[in-house]
Amino acid sequence: MPASALPPLAPADTIAGLAKGLAVLESFDTERQRLNATLAAERAGITRAAARRHLLTLAHLGYLESDGHYFWLAPKVLRLSGSYLATARLPRIVQPALHRLAAQTGLSFSAVVLDGSEVVIVARSAMPDQDERRLAHGLHLGSRLPAHATSTGRILLAGLEDEALMAWLHGRPLPRLTAHTVTSPQQLLSLLYAVRQQDWCIALEEHELGVQAAAVPLRDMAGRTVAALNVVTSPRRMAAEVMARELVPLLQDAARDLRPLL
Repeated sequence: MPASALPPLAPADTIAGLAKGLAVLESFDTERQRLNATLAAERAGITRAAARRHLLTLAHLGYLESDGHYFWLAPKVLRLSGSYLATARLPRIVQPALHRLAAQTGLSFSAVVLDGSEVVIVARSAMPDQDERRLAHGLHLGSRLPAHATSTGRILLAGLEDEALMAWLHGRPLPRLTAHTVTSPQQLLSLLYAVRQQDWCIALEEHELGVQAAAVPLRDMAGRTVAALNVVTSPRRMAAEVMARELVPLLQDAARDLRPLL
């Protein structure tokens, strides 16, 4: 059961220290690979003294490395993601299909889930050619991308019930990433309703210039959207109308074949 579907946690059952420690651990990203206590406090929303204690504890446990002033992630952090990939059903179920699609087309395919404002890649397969290396720079298992500016994000948002969708949109910033990014909540909502109707989505250079992607929902037998399947290419390599005509049906066929397994 996803965390969003769990009932509210009673204060007596909450371990505040664990929540703060994880917030500090999640403060590290591609924008800030090294943090001191002040930066970690700002990013985690806690006091500097608390951030310092959590940084020192995480370093003592082996999850961080430090030069005495700054801290950065240690390889031990990969135990967490490794355990997920080794035990979660979704990545294991979809990976063979992604490999087949990549071998068939020479393009990069992923399975993606929604996590707050972002989507997270949980399975991926790509052919190792020059075009793919340029497009996928920085993308890997666990990569997080803004939901509002990606094809997978729009598929997953369109799959939400109206109440959940409105709650997601309410007061949420929609940062402009390129000149093509949709930043108006009303415009995004209109696009999401259109995605619901057609049941697929193409995003054109909204997250990164020179990158476009198509996505379809991956549903279980109860009809719930549990993930999105997508393919990434460039406008130079393939026009959007060609993606819609040739790649979207491949994604839809894969999603249809995977549905009984979920």
